[in-house]
Formats: sequence, C-alpha cells, structure tokens
Amino acid sequence: MSVSDRVRVKDVRVLSDKKYLLKSTTFEWRRNNGEWQTQVREVYDRGNGATLLPYNRKRRTVVLVRQFRLPAFVNGYDDLLIETAAGMLDDADPEARIRAEAEEEIGYRLHDVHKVFEAFMTPGAVTEKIHCFVAEYEPEMRIGDGGGLVDEGEEIEVLELSIDEALAMIADGRIMDAKTIMLLQHAALHIFK
Repeated sequence: MSVSDRVRVKDVRVLSDKKYLLKSTTFEWRRNNGEWQTQVREVYDRGNGATLLPYNRKRRTVVLVRQFRLPAFVNGYDDLLIETAAGMLDDADPEARIRAEAEEEIGYRLHDVHKVFEAFMTPGAVTEKIHCFVAEYEPEMRIGDGGGLVDEGEEIEVLELSIDEALAMIADGRIMDAKTIMLLQHAALHIFK
C-alpha cells in the first residue's frame, strides 16, 4: 500500500494567496490499524528553492552571506542571519537558479556546481524542498560585489570564513540556519576531511 492509498483529501480552503499560498486541508488518514482519522492541517506552499556552499579546498574556506530575516527576528533572533546563498526556483532549473543566485548574492561566477542532496526543511507545515549544491571557488571567479537585489529587499554581506571558524559558529550559535548547518556538515565530512 502506498501513502496515496492512505490519504483521502476532503476539503482544501485557500487562507492566503498574497506572495505564496497558505491552505487549510481537511483529509482522512488511514492509520496502521486500518481506521480512518480526520485531520486538518495548514500548509504553506512557497515553491522549491536551491542553496549553495562555495568552498576552496586549498585555502580551507567557504563563502556565506549575512542578512536580515524577518521570521527569525519575530522569533526572538536579534541579529543578522548567517546562511548559504539561496533562492526560490520560480520554475527555473535548480542548477541554473543557484548559479544566478551565486552571482547576485556573493558575486561569483562558479564553474563546476554539484548537487549533493535535497531536503524538506519544515515538512510538517511547508511544502518547500531545497536543492543543495556545493562548488569549488577561486578568487578569480569573483565578478562583482554580490549583495543581492535591492528591488527584492536584499541587503547581503558576503563572508569568507575558514571551515573551522564556520563549524565553530554552529557550535556557539552564531550560525542557526538549518540548510547552512547541513551543507557545512557535508563539507566537513566529504570535502575538508
């Protein structure tokens, strides 16, 4: 029996469709004992995204960004968030999208971009799946300052850090973004071993 055999959607109501889509879904779930249970969940659909960790193996460095994130602030985080460069796909191919984000946010035109995994970040409430990439960078690949797009409200600081410092920033709470933590851990295990 597949999961689709265990779900019967009864009603879907749109609660908001401003920038993204928030729906309330009433459905029946077939439990392991065979009984059907009615449940209601709100689901936020903002599309899928891509993120990238540029690294320089020889210099043992990574490039991250620092920017304001309203949801983190509203949840009590009174600092700028340190993250990997990222963006929404907006129907683009994940690799093409992350190459464009790299130029916009960090100012690098990267050559070999490699997808390492995909992940649902908050699968209990948000549909978004993130395509996670790594790419080796060299200083001569820098084509601009980065900083993001002003018309999208972005004001991004580019950070070049040693992998050791970035990992220490996870431990001491200066890096709290999940996609960034996952990619830094990937780099520690597979790139900077």
